[in-house]
Amino acid sequence: MSDLPRKAVTRTAKLATLPLGFAGRATWGLGKRIGGKSAEIVARELQQRTADQLFKVLGELKGGAMKFGQALSVFESALPEEIAGPYRAALTRLQEAAPPMPVRTVHAVLAERLGEEWRELFLEFEDKPSAAASIGQVHRAVWHDGREVAVKVQYPGAGEALLSDLAQLSRFARLLGPLIPGMDIKPLITELRDRVSEELDYALEAEAQREHAAEFAGDPDVVVPEVVHQGEQVLVTEWIDGTPLSEVISDGTPEQRDRAGQLLARFLFSGPARTGLLHADPHPGNFRLLPPAHADGEGGDGEECDGGELRLGVLDFGTVDRLPGGLPATIGEALRMTLEDDAEAVYGLLCEEGFVKETIDLDPDAVLDYLRPIIEPAAVEEFAFTRGWMRDQAARIADPRSPAHQLGKQLNLPPSYLLIHRVTLSTIGVLCQLSATVRLRDELEAWLPGFVPEPFIPEQTSAAEPEDDSA
Repeated sequence: MSDLPRKAVTRTAKLATLPLGFAGRATWGLGKRIGGKSAEIVARELQQRTADQLFKVLGELKGGAMKFGQALSVFESALPEEIAGPYRAALTRLQEAAPPMPVRTVHAVLAERLGEEWRELFLEFEDKPSAAASIGQVHRAVWHDGREVAVKVQYPGAGEALLSDLAQLSRFARLLGPLIPGMDIKPLITELRDRVSEELDYALEAEAQREHAAEFAGDPDVVVPEVVHQGEQVLVTEWIDGTPLSEVISDGTPEQRDRAGQLLARFLFSGPARTGLLHADPHPGNFRLLPPAHADGEGGDGEECDGGELRLGVLDFGTVDRLPGGLPATIGEALRMTLEDDAEAVYGLLCEEGFVKETIDLDPDAVLDYLRPIIEPAAVEEFAFTRGWMRDQAARIADPRSPAHQLGKQLNLPPSYLLIHRVTLSTIGVLCQLSATVRLRDELEAWLPGFVPEPFIPEQTSAAEPEDDSA
């Protein structure tokens, strides 16, 4: 495997193979059908070839191209099953692994950023990466004080690659759009370009991870590894063992799926309330299902123990949204009003917040009908998230003949809500991949501002003035 391709012309040429490959395979498929193969078999072979090429190109390029693939992978629940199958395996691979960079490159970065004597900082260092992601790869090691650590090393040239890839991918958005019916790919790429460049700054990432680790220290449900050392292009954090969420998705028991789903929902809504930060990269590669903590409160990440429940390990704080007051109360208020069937109040709030532009006039009852199916998980005590439910939602909004499609085109998403919207949709996508049954309403009541109405407190009246006895 060669180093990360850095020249724009090289990367553009690789990306160009995606739409060219789509066209070439279509011609190949036509030839196969003329040769006598059934349309169903040819379509399945076409999809498999497309999935293989998608992984190969995006995985080798890393940078923004791979980040786009990871973002796309959490939406595969919305694909019709006959299309989703061939893509699922390739896209899921993007969540956990990519072709690694050469050992000599890793050593060169460590020598440049940690000093020529970098090996003295470690008792052990594994040259083979344990994970390779969009802008860096992770190596398992033992820090000089004996702690097991994860060493994240940024790919040389990742910054230029990130921005170049996303600029190029936006040109191919129309061709990539059919991968996720009903979803406009171009705004997703634009938003990724605006946000994921923050991942290049490991100082910002370390700061966000420290804040989460401090807040969730000793938490019975969520584990955030401590930051051990941070430098430019290198970040060292405590190592946590556990089952990657992608493995729970493919092979997990119903109990594991439900527990992982409940904790994922809890982290989504409790994180902003407790830290003022929203973890904005909720793809399965960033989460681990961990064994219960020991009774004495010590980690227990590497071994099972009696009693307690499985926990959620959270990794990669490179992309966060800063929400000092937690999630906006408008979200909770709109959800509550929708559940109360208060069409006028919901519509008024959406207009006030800019979800409906001043030039647009909509029927409040139609808006309520549009929202009801989407918020179904919040309307019941527990909800079974499935790929089928996700596909139904995507199809309802994507079908040009659907009233939901016509109304959705007239709604607006204010910029301040864009990242929150993407993170929420992505998390729901993972819950559907897990096929998890989740008590979502419990998490909303506990953590989402505005979802539970403020109690009414009667205004205090001052006591009557005492009579003047001397009068």
